[in-house]
Amino acid sequence: MKLQNANVLITGGASGIGKIMGRIALEKGAKSLIIWDVNQEALETTAAELSTRGRVYIYKVDITNSELVAQTYEQVKQDCGCVDILINCAGIVRGNKTFDQQTEQDIRLTFEVNTIAPMMITRLILPDMLRRNRGHICNIASAGGMLGNPRMSVYGASKWAAIGWSDSVRIELQEMKSNVHVTTVAPYFINTGMFNGVKSPLLPIQQPEPTAKKILRAIERNTIFRGIPFGLHFIRFWQAILPIRLFDFVFGTVFGVYHAMDHFTGRK
Repeated sequence: MKLQNANVLITGGASGIGKIMGRIALEKGAKSLIIWDVNQEALETTAAELSTRGRVYIYKVDITNSELVAQTYEQVKQDCGCVDILINCAGIVRGNKTFDQQTEQDIRLTFEVNTIAPMMITRLILPDMLRRNRGHICNIASAGGMLGNPRMSVYGASKWAAIGWSDSVRIELQEMKSNVHVTTVAPYFINTGMFNGVKSPLLPIQQPEPTAKKILRAIERNTIFRGIPFGLHFIRFWQAILPIRLFDFVFGTVFGVYHAMDHFTGRK
């Protein structure tokens, strides 16, 4: 789906790749950029930076609050009309503790932000897209949702769930013969600050600008699934043909993936 003349809503759009995607969307001729974020200061800063490129609407939203999300979506429709492209980008990671040290609060919050909120937001916006038979939903998951990884069990689980849900919705729309499309994105670690301290000896940490461009290109091409880098598309192939212990050795020891979170600090 083309970004030109589209109303684009990005959750978590006041920082990181969400902010970059918003800027690029405006540069590509988006009619309106709609940013939902929990950080009021970041929202105002982003609006000031991007408003010279096009129309920017900002809304302070805690996406785990379903009632507030519903109210905000109604306000969005009044302010700028129906959403053409929804990018569920907001996400969190709550440290690098092993699972036995996880708190109930961190488990619930991780799933509420990374899994449940995208579902609730999509459930609100999808009926309007179906009624118009036009729209695109892009769900930013993670490579962590494609293979197990120590010290990120809860985050990984939330992204596994997001991938399964996203692709299921995609198939439902396909069987409806709808012109509403879904793109699921699974990027490796991105250098935005969210995963500060992560070490990856062989697989490169992804840079925000090219990652954002690849995601938007996937939306424009109605791509079903986009791993970033592209080699991530082959993870399931290697999981299928390699014995589990050998897979663990190759990806865990040789590639260093299983120790990537050992020195994680995250965004301060």
